[in-house]
Amino acid sequence: MTKAIEINGLTKVYGNGRGISDLNLDVDQGDIFGFLGPNGAGKTTAMKMMAGLLRPDRGEVKIFGASIQEDYVNAMKHVGCIIETAESYPYLTANDNLKLFARFYPHVDQQRIDECLEITGMIKYKHEKSGKFSLGMKQRLGVAATILSKPRLLIWDEPLNGLDVEGMLEMRRLIKQLAGEGTTFFISSHLIHDVELTCTRIGVVYGGKLVNTDYTHNILANYASLENYFVSEVDRNGRI
Repeated sequence: MTKAIEINGLTKVYGNGRGISDLNLDVDQGDIFGFLGPNGAGKTTAMKMMAGLLRPDRGEVKIFGASIQEDYVNAMKHVGCIIETAESYPYLTANDNLKLFARFYPHVDQQRIDECLEITGMIKYKHEKSGKFSLGMKQRLGVAATILSKPRLLIWDEPLNGLDVEGMLEMRRLIKQLAGEGTTFFISSHLIHDVELTCTRIGVVYGGKLVNTDYTHNILANYASLENYFVSEVDRNGRI
């Protein structure tokens, strides 16, 4: 079975010494992989390289067996991404924003756009301009855009950003629903509790290094909570 993501020796170091160094990681199809780490740990840098938005100093990323560097179009064919913030055109309505994205996918019609607006709780704002939206609503619209084409892999950087409690619960439900339908997830977050409730497997990044990966059920068999595990991993790596 092809791995959803294979990362080998991925490295990008900035002038200030920050970045990510020698990242090696496989994500299986069907995983809901949680990428945990404090701000500045290198999560977004790694995800930008995975999405082909940033050229690594060295190393390689393969998605469903296709190399991001050598075969970008095929690698990204089945991927939906939100990196940093969900972008939209402020002067267009929610519906028109999604119609614009839908042009890239021949099989996405208005019915599918409505479906995605419904799934993300945005259908009632269908004809409102996104410039008036709150951060949480923009985030929901961004999520709707990433699932339009029914991708096999979703790479989401801080998807719960700006969401209220109800929005977070809905997002967790959506992730579990899509995972049940066969979608693989790679999610970065600093909201440890939500990762614990959502992700099947966890990787901890600290100081630009991947310090550990394990299945959530293994971690919770040995620690009272994911937060306890995270603190002990960061402690063990001696730079808290």
